[in-house]
Amino acid sequence: MKTGGQLIVDALEANGTDRIYCVPGESYLAVLDALHDSPIRTIVCRQEGGAAMMADCHGRLTGRPGICFVTRGPGATNASAGIHIAMQDSVPLILFIGQVASHAKGREAFQEVDYVRFFGDIAKWVVEIDDAARIPEFVTRAFSVATSGRPGPVVISLPEDMLTSLAEAPQARHYTPVETRPGEVELDALEVLLNKAKRPFVILGGTRWDAQAVAQMRTIAEAWSLPVGCSFRRQMLFDHLHPNYAGDVGIGINPKVATAIKQADLVLLIGGRMGEMPSSDYTLLKSPYPDQTLVHVHADAGELGRVYRPALAINASPAAFVEAFARRKPAAGPVWAAEAAKLHSAYLDWSTPPESGPGAVQMGPIMNYLETMLPDDTILTNGAGNYATWVHRYHRFRRFGTQAAPTSGSMGYGTPAAVAAKQLFPDRDVIAFAGDGCFLMNGQEFATAVQYALAIIVIVVNNGIYGTIRMHQEREYPGRVVATDLKNPDFAALARAYGGHGETVEKTADFAPAFERARASGKPSIVEIRLDPEAITPMRTMTQIRDRA
Repeated sequence: MKTGGQLIVDALEANGTDRIYCVPGESYLAVLDALHDSPIRTIVCRQEGGAAMMADCHGRLTGRPGICFVTRGPGATNASAGIHIAMQDSVPLILFIGQVASHAKGREAFQEVDYVRFFGDIAKWVVEIDDAARIPEFVTRAFSVATSGRPGPVVISLPEDMLTSLAEAPQARHYTPVETRPGEVELDALEVLLNKAKRPFVILGGTRWDAQAVAQMRTIAEAWSLPVGCSFRRQMLFDHLHPNYAGDVGIGINPKVATAIKQADLVLLIGGRMGEMPSSDYTLLKSPYPDQTLVHVHADAGELGRVYRPALAINASPAAFVEAFARRKPAAGPVWAAEAAKLHSAYLDWSTPPESGPGAVQMGPIMNYLETMLPDDTILTNGAGNYATWVHRYHRFRRFGTQAAPTSGSMGYGTPAAVAAKQLFPDRDVIAFAGDGCFLMNGQEFATAVQYALAIIVIVVNNGIYGTIRMHQEREYPGRVVATDLKNPDFAALARAYGGHGETVEKTADFAPAFERARASGKPSIVEIRLDPEAITPMRTMTQIRDRA
């Protein structure tokens, strides 16, 4: 006989969990007590949204579900931001929520929420466990649901009295991974389409990739001389300096890449959903009937034909698909090889940052400096905002597992993600980019980095405004500024107050020595860049946007 709390921890151990991210609560004290004697590492966070984002980053970088525990009511609603990210980004995550006791349910008891209704549209599966004896069944099923097909978040509600009750339950076993593989008929059909094509284009996206799959995709691109683009915030799926890389297919796409996709006679979409952002509001591929011959490869049959009607649908995970197709070779030398080379040359031009701009700090030289000194295995994290353009456009990703950023466009992600990434890979450099508005949405997790001695570096691009919203505001309602100005703290002093290292950059030349001091400190660090708000995009100033409105 064991308590429900002990059975929860046993099931996590049986399914390979090595750490959890949490904010403690009295509603699941029985689980915390069981963790006391468990090899599972417990990472205590400062806010549930940050904890859920750490769990998302864990799932994103490992392919294994990130595990998060929060308390009822406000704890769960705070965590919902991370659940929304994991859902839209197809990331495996399991959120456990302490729930009110069974006798109080349905009375609007203290902090009571109906989690099936609350999370129903932003989670892959939501369940409440009423019987402790069924914990091994439900937890193992949660791991399977979170990782199979299109991965996503699972939410499990745990009534407080269920966790303290004693039950006899079977020993939990590891979940069985579910793989979807392409059939030979589909591979034959794709080979025929590629051999007939004159202007193909490949777009990589989604999850369920690994380093081996990325290497096999490179082999395919080389054998077939294919131009390859990476979907929005999935840029780590192809080496940016490989001669077949054409560029990212996301916000602010290179016009030459957009033209190549629109004029392609065959688009091979592997793993991604090609949602609103990467599709440029459904204009690169028209919905529901694309102008191009579309071959869509996806692990979830429900995604095939849901938005776009493909000429060929292949129900397979990206890893299984590239493993199978890597054995296929073209019948003759592809006629489009020169086009792939042209697009890569265009990418190199597009990803060369400008040297000048308004104000005393120039982001272009800063990005050039980072490109020359950061190792290829550096992990970059970020949230949302115009500052992220500098990362997405000008950082040349070389390796798998080096990017953690929300395709859902959620602010506040970069700092908690960096904390999780450094936990997972303590020997690698982890750099978080954040805007001033973005950082202060989950900047309290910098304290978590200090508590666990995680030497992340957070680059805060501070322009004193909610930059993206101000840009849209000036374009749509020029000169009518409201609700987008910010009064910020001294971020370097804030880092020191937390027990970390802080630097302030007010001139371009200040950045390199400031960054080196931060790196040498061995502490969690904040490097604040005080950027002129006129430098709102790499190529256009705020005044230019306002004047063109």
